Amino acid sequence: MTIAEAQQVVDDWIKSKGVRYFNELTNMAVLTEEVGELARLMARTYGEQSFKESDKNRDLGDEIADVLWILICLANQTGVDLTEALQKNLEKKNKRDSTRHLENEKLK
Repeated sequence: MTIAEAQQVVDDWIKSKGVRYFNELTNMAVLTEEVGELARLMARTYGEQSFKESDKNRDLGDEIADVLWILICLANQTGVDLTEALQKNLEKKNKRDSTRHLENEKLK
């Protein structure tokens, strides 16, 4: 699935099953919640925190997909073409950061 196709699938789902998009501020709050859930799982899986019983059956891919879903919702409702935005962002990084990380002594 391309990014454009994903944006269309999410839009179709929202319009057919979700009734409508939540407003932008609500979706920003939902994004924060979803990132928190992802962070919690990451801290328990890769960090030093121990699992609580309620965390044990969480799926990392599903948590990442929840974050992606809400990002796509925000892009759709604000008119952002994510394919174009990512391409522009990569161009910016290639110009601005083409040697920055290679020259970073902390990464060697």
